[in-house]
Amino acid sequence: MLAQHLPVLVAVVPLVAAPLIVVARSGFLGWVTALLVAAATTAMSAALLAQATASGTISYAIGSWPPPWGIEYRVDAANALVALLVSAVALVVVPYARRSVSAEVGQDRQYLFYALLMLCLAGLLGMALTGDAFNLFVFLEISSLSTYVLIALGRHRRALLAAYQYLVLGTTGATFYVIGVGLLYLATGTLNFADMAVRLADVRDARPLAAGLAFITAGIGLKLALFPLHAWLPNAYACAPSAVSAFVAATATKVSIYVLMRVYFSVFGVDAVFRDLPTGAILAVLSVAAMFAASAAAIVQPDLKRLLAFSSVGQVGYITLGISLGSAPGLAAAMAHVVNHGITKGALFLLAGAMALRLGGTGMDRVAGLARTMPVTAFAFVVGGLSLIGVPGTAGFASKWALVSAAIEAGRWWIAGAVLLSSLLAVAYVWRFVECAYFREPPAGAPDRDEAPADMTGPALALTAAVVAAGLFASPVLEASTRAAAALMGFAR
Repeated sequence: MLAQHLPVLVAVVPLVAAPLIVVARSGFLGWVTALLVAAATTAMSAALLAQATASGTISYAIGSWPPPWGIEYRVDAANALVALLVSAVALVVVPYARRSVSAEVGQDRQYLFYALLMLCLAGLLGMALTGDAFNLFVFLEISSLSTYVLIALGRHRRALLAAYQYLVLGTTGATFYVIGVGLLYLATGTLNFADMAVRLADVRDARPLAAGLAFITAGIGLKLALFPLHAWLPNAYACAPSAVSAFVAATATKVSIYVLMRVYFSVFGVDAVFRDLPTGAILAVLSVAAMFAASAAAIVQPDLKRLLAFSSVGQVGYITLGISLGSAPGLAAAMAHVVNHGITKGALFLLAGAMALRLGGTGMDRVAGLARTMPVTAFAFVVGGLSLIGVPGTAGFASKWALVSAAIEAGRWWIAGAVLLSSLLAVAYVWRFVECAYFREPPAGAPDRDEAPADMTGPALALTAAVVAAGLFASPVLEASTRAAAALMGFAR
C-alpha cells in the first residue's frame, strides 16, 4: 500500500519534516530528523528508479484527479535518477553538517538550518518528479527561497550580499519560466507535461511556442548558471556555509538542467527545438564559452571555494554541450555528467569545508603546505580535481569520454577538440591547488598534521570514493544515463 504512494512521499516527507523541526527548536533533534528524512528519501528514490527501470513510467494522480485535470507525478528512468542523486547527496551532507554547521552557523540557528535544508530538499525532489508545469514552478520557488536563506547564514557579511544577488536573479529566472509556461498554456490549454507534448503538435501558430521556449530557456538558464547567466553563482557558493555549498553545488543546478532537458526533449521534442530553431547552435556557443571563460576565471581566483564555483560554471558547459547535440548519445552523456559532476563537486566542497574548519578559511594563502598539515584531505582533493580534468579512473573521465564519443558520432569533431583544450584549463586550476598544498611551506602557526574531525572527513572521503568508483566502474552510471535519455526522448510518445 505504501509503495504506490512513493512518488509523492519522496517530496512530502521532507516538506512535512521542515515545520516539525521548527516546532522542536532543537539543533540536535533537527539534525536527527534531517538524517532520517535523507535516508528515507534515498531509499524511496532508489526504489522508484528500480521500479521505473523494470516497469516503465509511473503515473501518480494527486487526490485521485486523473491527469490532465489534476496534478500528476510522473516518474521515469530520468527523473528517478536525478531524485536519487539529490537524496544521496543529502544523505552524505547531513552527517557532515553536524559539526560544520555548529562551527559556521551557531547554536541558536542550527534548527533553522535543518528546517531550511529540508525545504530545499523537498523543492528539488518535487521539481524532479512532478509532471505539471505550474507545480514545478511552486517547487522551484520552495527550493529557491530556502536556498537564499541558507546562503545568507554564512559566517561573513558578504553572504547577505551573495544571497541578495541570487534572490534578484533567481526571482527573475522564475518569472521568465512562469511567463513561458503561461504562453504554452494559452496555446495548448494544459499544464500537464505529457498532455502538452501531445497538444503542441496541433498548434498552428509557432510564434507563441517559440516565445514560450525562449522564456523558459532564459529562466531555467539563470537557475542552472548557463553562461553568461551565471553571475549569482560564484559569490553564492563561496560565501555560503560549507554544507550548503556542497549540497547546492551538487544538486540545485543539476535539477535545473534536468528541467531544461525535460522541456526540450519531452515536451517540445528534438525536431521542434533543434531542427526548426537554432537552439542547438546557440547552446553550443554558450557552452563552449562557459568551458573556456569560466575555467580561465577559476585559474586566477584567490580563494579555493571561488575557484570551485567558477569551475562549476565551466562544468555546466560540458553538460549543456551534450544537450546541444540534440541526439540520444549526447543527451545520455549530458545526464552522465550531471551525476558524475554532482558527486565530484559535492566531494570537493565538503573537503574545502574541512579545510575551512581547520585553517580558518579557504584562501590560497591558508592552503599553503596543506599536504603536511592535512595530508588525507589534500590527497582526496587532488583526486576530485583529477575528476574535474577528466583523468582516466575518475568519474569525470567516463562522462567526458561519452560526450566526446557522442560528438564524433554526430560528426562534430570540433566539440571533441574543445573538450580536450578546455580540460587543459582544468589542469591549470587544479595545479594551483597542488602547487600551494604540496610545494609551499605552511603559514606560521599552522596546525601540525591535524585533520578535520571524522564526522566531517568521513562523508567527504565517502563521496571521493564514489568519484573513483564511478570512474573505475562506469557502466552503471552510463547505462542508467542511457535509459534516462531514452525516457526523456520517448516521453508521451
